[in-house]
Amino acid sequence: MSKIKIEQLNDQQKKDLKLPVELSSNGSWSVWECEPSIFDWHYDSIENAYVFEGKVKVKTEDGQVEIKAGDYVTFPEGLDCTWEISEKIRKVYRFI
Repeated sequence: MSKIKIEQLNDQQKKDLKLPVELSSNGSWSVWECEPSIFDWHYDSIENAYVFEGKVKVKTEDGQVEIKAGDYVTFPEGLDCTWEISEKIRKVYRFI
């Protein structure tokens, strides 16, 4: 099973991915927001996400990662995990 990949993107990479400059849907990306909470999640397909605000720990069988504002994250297909949101998350995402 692949692991969660977290990257910091430069401005050109953001432009190439057509990431919105503000939290908004743009046809390529959808918006998701969630208040502090804990829940289990399963990824049926690969998800790319860019976090505009917030902080979350995502726990998997391989350990945990902390995701925060400014992170570009790739969640692999087939991943089972638990989200522990400590600060309201505001992100854009797409499934590939």
